[in-house]
Amino acid sequence: MVLIRSLKRLSLQSGLWRCLWATRGTAWNGGLETARISLPLACRPISMTATRRVIFNIQDGNDFEERVVNSKKPVVVDFHATWCGPCKVLGPRLEKMIAKQDGKVVMAKVDIDDHTDLALEYGVLAVPTILGMQAGDVVDKIVGVCDEDQLDAFLTKLIGPNV
Repeated sequence: MVLIRSLKRLSLQSGLWRCLWATRGTAWNGGLETARISLPLACRPISMTATRRVIFNIQDGNDFEERVVNSKKPVVVDFHATWCGPCKVLGPRLEKMIAKQDGKVVMAKVDIDDHTDLALEYGVLAVPTILGMQAGDVVDKIVGVCDEDQLDAFLTKLIGPNV
């Protein structure tokens, strides 16, 4: 029986690697202790580039003020809920499009169950609601699920025509 023991990081000459290790054998077998052998199941390199996350979860009102309202970059704010089916459809689609923007825009995810005050302050009456903000001002809004063409037009309006 193979048991997953832990994720370990190894420093190798070629850089950092993340390895998944497994332990074989049993601790006790008929009065004799069996040997335990650790074998790597899979290894893959860890990227060493210092990239700033462009998609983040809002922790509280102060975090929203600092990372969204005071942001120098345009911000897409995704008001969602964990129980919302349409949010589960729109969220990954929007995250994929934001990731393709090469840092021109950032995305803040706000769970309305955790941050009801922010949802009320920005007039969120249904989820999913997507706000486009620049310099603390709302410049565009989408309510409900939309297709990629609508999201592309939304990002073009927020960032500019070179999307």
